[in-house]
Amino acid sequence: MVPKENQMTDFQDTLEWFFLYFILSFSLAMADFAWPWQYNFPPFFTIQPNLETRKKQLEAWCALVLDYHRQNKSYSVDVTEIQSAPLFCNKKLDRKLSIEGIYMVLEELRKQGHIEWKDPKTKKQGLLMWRTPEEWGKLIYSWVSSKSMQNSVCTLYELSEGEDSEGTEFHGLEKWLLLRALQTLQDQGKAEVINFDGNEGVKFF
Repeated sequence: MVPKENQMTDFQDTLEWFFLYFILSFSLAMADFAWPWQYNFPPFFTIQPNLETRKKQLEAWCALVLDYHRQNKSYSVDVTEIQSAPLFCNKKLDRKLSIEGIYMVLEELRKQGHIEWKDPKTKKQGLLMWRTPEEWGKLIYSWVSSKSMQNSVCTLYELSEGEDSEGTEFHGLEKWLLLRALQTLQDQGKAEVINFDGNEGVKFF
C-alpha cells in the first residue's frame, strides 16, 4: 500500500505539472497572437472623451476581445479574471483599461450579440460568442454539405469532438453554443436536433 505522504506528493506533482502545462500552452498561443497596433498605443487604454474617437476606440477593443478569445478558443468571460489578463493589461506599457472601460467594451459586445451575462444583475461572468450562432450554423452546414451528410444522423459528440470534424473551426465547440448553432439550422429547415438511444444528436436535411 502506498503511504499517504507519497500519494499527496504525487498529487501535488501532478497538479504542478498541469498548471505548468496550462501556462506554457497559453504562452505559446499568445506568442502567435497578432496584437493590433493600438495595443501598443498608450491612449488606447484610456476611454477617450471625444464621442467619435471613443466610437472608433470601442470598435477596436471589441475586435481585439473577439480575436483574443478566438485565438484561445475561449467561450466565456470572467470580469474578475480579465482585469489583470494580458488582454486588458499591457505590462510592457504599464497600462491597463479601467474596470469602467472594460464594462463599456463588454456592453458594446453585448449589444452586438457576442456576450450574454449569466447573471445580468452582477455582470461578473458571461458567455462569449466570437462567432454568432448563425455564423456557426452556416459553417457547420457548409461542412455537412461538403461531406454529403444530408439525411444523415450523428451525435453532438461526433459532430464537435469526432475524428471527422478534426481540423474544422467548430471542432471542440462547447455544447451550449453548438446547440444554439444547430437551432438556427433547425429554424431554417436544414436540421433537426433529436434524442436517440440516450444520446443527443442531429439530423441534417
